[in-house]
Amino acid sequence: MSDLCAGKVEFHSAHNADRNIILSNGDALMIVDVQKDFLPGGTLAVPKGDEVIRPLNRYLAMFVQRNLPVFASGDYHPPNHCSFQAQGGPWPPHCVAGTPGAGFAANLSLPDSTNVIRKGGKPDYEAYSAFEGTDLAPRLRAVHAMRVFIGGLATDYCVLNTTRDAVKLGFEVFLLRDAIRAVDAHPDDGEKAEAEMRELGAKPVQLEDLTRARL
Repeated sequence: MSDLCAGKVEFHSAHNADRNIILSNGDALMIVDVQKDFLPGGTLAVPKGDEVIRPLNRYLAMFVQRNLPVFASGDYHPPNHCSFQAQGGPWPPHCVAGTPGAGFAANLSLPDSTNVIRKGGKPDYEAYSAFEGTDLAPRLRAVHAMRVFIGGLATDYCVLNTTRDAVKLGFEVFLLRDAIRAVDAHPDDGEKAEAEMRELGAKPVQLEDLTRARL
């Protein structure tokens, strides 16, 4: 599934006790693949994937209020995409270009100014990361982003791979762990993905870490 994510590692707020997280210029919000086909009832639904929408809307409100950039990635596959089972891939057809399932969740409050990143548009090219085959990196640089706050679907696929690339490209990453959910195709995939992202240097945060700070 060229797009999914979540996790379940226990979070201790003490990890952030010495960090005063105040949003400022240089921050960008990255929402990964919160599309209809990945929500309950979709062709490739992430378990409890709809639970990310409420916290993401809170994060969106914070960024919009401060006029900070918002990015949202989405799969936009051709009907014969290599990730589909009919072509020998692991996933059922999902997020096919031009279909309702490729659209963002209806109740996700994306502002008109959202920078939309389409990925997985070539039949023979998989793209779990929002950076793969896209212009996300230069667009982040263009708005002078240095810290990227990442949430969405799914933890163990697209969120993980997007985080890997963001760190590799030199961005400081904050993982919105109350706004991610995992596929868990194998037991504990989500937990393992979160652990890897923390090891890479991504900092796990949740709404209270931002709302309790002087914003």
